Amino acid sequence: MKTITILSGKGGAGKSTLTASLAVMLAEHNKIVAVDCDADAPNLALVLGLQEKEFESRESLKTGEKAYISRKKCQSLKFCPKCQATKHCLDSCNYSAITWNPEEGQPEINELLCTGCGACLLNCPTKAIELEEVENATIGVGNTHYGFSIVSGQLKVGESGSGKVVNALRIKASKIAREINAKYMILDAAAGIGCPVIASVRGSDYALLVTEPTPMAFSDLKKAIELINHFNIPCGAVINKWGVNKDFSYQLQDYFQNHQIPLLGMIPYDIRFVEALVNLKPAVVYEPNFKNVFTKIMKNCRSEMEKI
Repeated sequence: MKTITILSGKGGAGKSTLTASLAVMLAEHNKIVAVDCDADAPNLALVLGLQEKEFESRESLKTGEKAYISRKKCQSLKFCPKCQATKHCLDSCNYSAITWNPEEGQPEINELLCTGCGACLLNCPTKAIELEEVENATIGVGNTHYGFSIVSGQLKVGESGSGKVVNALRIKASKIAREINAKYMILDAAAGIGCPVIASVRGSDYALLVTEPTPMAFSDLKKAIELINHFNIPCGAVINKWGVNKDFSYQLQDYFQNHQIPLLGMIPYDIRFVEALVNLKPAVVYEPNFKNVFTKIMKNCRSEMEKI
């Protein structure tokens, strides 16, 4: 099985649009599994027309931790001179999650602001603060209308740990892929180059970079390239919204050529891509004329992967 991660560094560059259409086309002749690795704001299922109620299963995850004050210890430490005098936990929290309750004579932790970093735990002179695992996300598995499964994660409100959620998503998707003997696992990465993207990229067989002809997208693209080079992952590129800025479109083309990054294809700037999203359909399904564009990208991608 080959794992392909689609990333860009910038939000809104077209990762999910490309992922959905490539997945639909690959699934015509191959067994595949698609994974939405944007646990903060997953939308691949929507692009594929899959509603929340259509997911076959959804399970809770405990990949995060929260600090809490041990009531057993604090009952005996109320108005403790050492705690009153230092209040180290308040100073150690960079997220302002800890406040002081003068009536109780002890600190209080706002679980929505707490990230579970553990700094307060290390700085508490009375050892009254502890960490505990919390259910911070869910994993859903659903069958799309196009003959393949999608695995999608969703962080709960105020929770953190999206990188660990992506790890869990990949484990779940890999298990499904082995069960059906899938040929491809396609990962739709989150925006940026943070923890969830790193968790998506590492261990991939191929990275597909999506960008658009704008200075902001180009700046973020270069950061994404640094990331995949760090993990020594072969890659190819796709320029989305080709023609929206002709001069910059050709600058991107020259950049890929000069840096020996294969340009797998260009996706034209077309209002019908927006219409496809509004109608909750992959672009190649909504407008069959787009099939030639994505067929070229798919063939070039497979050709480059064969060289690995």
